[in-house]
Amino acid sequence: MLNIVVIGTGYVGLVSGACFSELGNKVVCVDKAADKIEALEKGGIPIYEPGLEKIVFKNVKEGLLTFSLSLKEAIAEADIVFLAVGTPTDEKDGSADLSYVYAAAKEIAELATSDLVVVTKSTVPVGTGEQLDEIFKKHRPELTFHLCSNPEFLREGSAVEDFMYPDRIAIGTESAHAVTLMKQLYQPLTEKGAPLLVSNIKTAELLKYAANAFLATKLAFVNEMADLCEQVDADIVAVTRGMGLDKRIGETYLNTGPGYGGSCLPKDTNALAYIAKQASSPSTIVETVIKSNDARKLNMVKKITNAVKGGVANKKIAILGLTFKANTDDMRYSVSLDVVPALLKQNADVYVYDPVGMKEAKKWLPADKLTWCNDLDEVLTDADVAVILTEWDEFKAMDIKHLKGLMKQASIVDLRNLFDPKTIRDFDVEYISIGRA
Repeated sequence: MLNIVVIGTGYVGLVSGACFSELGNKVVCVDKAADKIEALEKGGIPIYEPGLEKIVFKNVKEGLLTFSLSLKEAIAEADIVFLAVGTPTDEKDGSADLSYVYAAAKEIAELATSDLVVVTKSTVPVGTGEQLDEIFKKHRPELTFHLCSNPEFLREGSAVEDFMYPDRIAIGTESAHAVTLMKQLYQPLTEKGAPLLVSNIKTAELLKYAANAFLATKLAFVNEMADLCEQVDADIVAVTRGMGLDKRIGETYLNTGPGYGGSCLPKDTNALAYIAKQASSPSTIVETVIKSNDARKLNMVKKITNAVKGGVANKKIAILGLTFKANTDDMRYSVSLDVVPALLKQNADVYVYDPVGMKEAKKWLPADKLTWCNDLDEVLTDADVAVILTEWDEFKAMDIKHLKGLMKQASIVDLRNLFDPKTIRDFDVEYISIGRA
């Protein structure tokens, strides 16, 4: 058993801390937000993530997982300290804001009582490890801080599973001691076959950005192919199936949609483009992917408005799904943040419903200008068009005959391709999807 401190109880910090305790370690998750720590101590989970509540409750009950406002108390017995604080995008240049990382490192240096392994779990640019090393040497030259980069590869909606059954575990460090402790920490996973990659810090720092940028590139490419399919009367579903059967390409991340969002792909592509420019090695591919995705979301607005005869003004538009993907309440970079305001600007009467994300969405969207619905029937009643933005299972299971009976005009704009067009056609419903004639 190792004594682990995780600084930050956001998405990465909370999931990682809970999963480390599930592996049999004693974990303290530290945060400066008193309300968040108080809620966690009472059993409240600030994010929606399948399976997370169960392992948090279990390990709190067993005494392996605790929450604290005091880093000083937590760090006293720590073997490893993880930095899992936010690295938001600087809106001016797209770079990652590392102020929280550096502030946490300075606090660690001031409070440490012995040598420590310090690991960046946050996604940070290449060279951050060197900056952290300078901070530790400046503030506590008498101690040895074994620095390590251990990027996370967690998909929202399946983060617990991704942590417990990872595709790979990446460790970047120049310290043999750090390698030993990190191997011990992850031994329960590597014994089950999880690949362990050991490199220097800069390689591990770049790996996360490169992986996410490549995934974003796949999505942007498929979305552009979907647009082409619509113009030449081809079927993107058949095209991507044929592509995915090529082992060199693979089947994942080939689903067309309204554009990628969430906390990772937009932030990391912007940051990688900035890193590449600063290193005098600009990535024109990544820069183009960013532009393509931004344009994609606005094109979805056109698809919706074109589906409503006479325009959307004073028409009831039923929005199904607000979060950037299913199985999460995360609204960051969601396509709804582009689509909904654009429809409101055209004087549409917008009704919205999301199975999980309503509370979070009210923080991001103009709440007073929308009608917030409690279920599918409410949002669809007398609607002129239903727009599917998020691929929730509840929407996949919709009874089309029932839907048609509720709506004023039987029209669906499906931006997730949840249904078979031939099946929908049998119900005499106008159905507009992506990349399919």
